[in-house]
Amino acid sequence: GLAGGKGVVVTHNRQEALDHAIACERVVIEEYLNGPEVSLFGISDGNSILAMQPAQDFKRAGDNDEGLNTGGMGAYSPLPWAPSDIVEDTYKQVLAPMIAEMNARGTPFVGLLYAGLALTDHGTRVIEFNVRFGDPETQALIPLLKTPLATLLFKAATDGLADEVLEWKSDSAVTVVLAAEGYPSAPKSGGSISSVPSIDNVQIFHAGTVNNGQGLVASGGRVLAVTGIGSDLTEARDRAYRSISQISLPGSFYRSDIALNASVAEKGN
Repeated sequence: GLAGGKGVVVTHNRQEALDHAIACERVVIEEYLNGPEVSLFGISDGNSILAMQPAQDFKRAGDNDEGLNTGGMGAYSPLPWAPSDIVEDTYKQVLAPMIAEMNARGTPFVGLLYAGLALTDHGTRVIEFNVRFGDPETQALIPLLKTPLATLLFKAATDGLADEVLEWKSDSAVTVVLAAEGYPSAPKSGGSISSVPSIDNVQIFHAGTVNNGQGLVASGGRVLAVTGIGSDLTEARDRAYRSISQISLPGSFYRSDIALNASVAEKGN
């Protein structure tokens, strides 16, 4: 069943893989794909599909991609290091053929198609498909989208995307996730959340939170997603981290390296 992004073990350690397999009723073994992972979404009306700009998320719980797999500890967009034709190539090689094939089978797909990609030495490979927006990639993408999302979804539902063109802001966005103590293995709930700031060009998305009548408390593993928006990744990162550092939740943590390498490379260029 669904495991919230935490049911997969990627390891070079044979014993670790074996231990995970023994703990499961069923096991799927897949080829290891070496290369950066990218999330690219498409919105389809059943006949046409619009490819959105790519994002990259960070699955491991700790800095430097250490620790357990999670549902995602942060994301950013755009990707200055990605091939310039990644959107066009993914549309031609992945998204459009998928929509055409489903249509040909009499099961047209309407909605959001999420392609999880690996950019390998042998070209782009599809790791997975989902039929939903990705979390936390969506929190980095939607603030950059100039075309109203509601308009796109309505046109998808009414077979009206054929002549639609997506418009994007020239800004960058970086999303950092605040996680509860113990996440992802055994997250603690009930901790009091305070000092949630209001900062220009920062959006805070609630996930594992609830108001218990006395205030805001944590109710899940990934508690808040903080998105900073800026003219480049460095500015977006600064805003996201300045905001998340002010939030108080005992035992909570977040990664300090979301989009760090990409922002450094972007400045170098």
